[in-house]
Amino acid sequence: MSSKSTLPDYELAEEIVITTPAQLRAIADPLRDTILDLLLERAATVTELASAMNRPKSTIAHHVNVLVAAGMLRVVRTRRVRAIQERYYGRTARLFYVGVVNRPGEDPTTVHANALSVAAAESLPAHDADRLRSILRHSRIPRESAAEFWERVKVLASEFAQAPRTGGTVYGFAAGLYPTDYPTLPDPSDELAVRSAKRRRRPAKGKPRRRSPETRP
Repeated sequence: MSSKSTLPDYELAEEIVITTPAQLRAIADPLRDTILDLLLERAATVTELASAMNRPKSTIAHHVNVLVAAGMLRVVRTRRVRAIQERYYGRTARLFYVGVVNRPGEDPTTVHANALSVAAAESLPAHDADRLRSILRHSRIPRESAAEFWERVKVLASEFAQAPRTGGTVYGFAAGLYPTDYPTLPDPSDELAVRSAKRRRRPAKGKPRRRSPETRP
């Protein structure tokens, strides 16, 4: 898929790192996260967002204002309808990357939602209906390789988010990469080194010493 997608229908940065408490609290709210997700398709007014989410306009307006104040939304264009100036809002970046989450004196669970936990809860109906596609794998790799792999996942997630909106079903896409205490087999080269060291420490086997005959008077 080409990286030059027409989605959304406004200019925005590819990635912004968010680190302030206000930004972290803004993105942690599920409703605001949905607003951000909807605006990956196109710019929208508060009225359109309220209709899509089946929420009062006043509620959506409040959450939009929170995201604007946090620097995550902006007005991308306006349109005059009769005597009212409609504002169309859009994201400031395709991807908001969470930088520092844990801050002294703050509970990290209140400022940043675990996306995999959200996906687990959201996917329960699909699991019950046998329509869930998921996979979990573990691999012992260097930190640098993990970082490179995650960059590839981000590209795939961006392609998914920019896919043309067709069909009647909204699919969710979740990904995670995290260190674990998962068991792993020892490296064969390490095993050989240990065995070699044990052989070097083992005393050499020599011929048994013969006892001298006893002399009797």
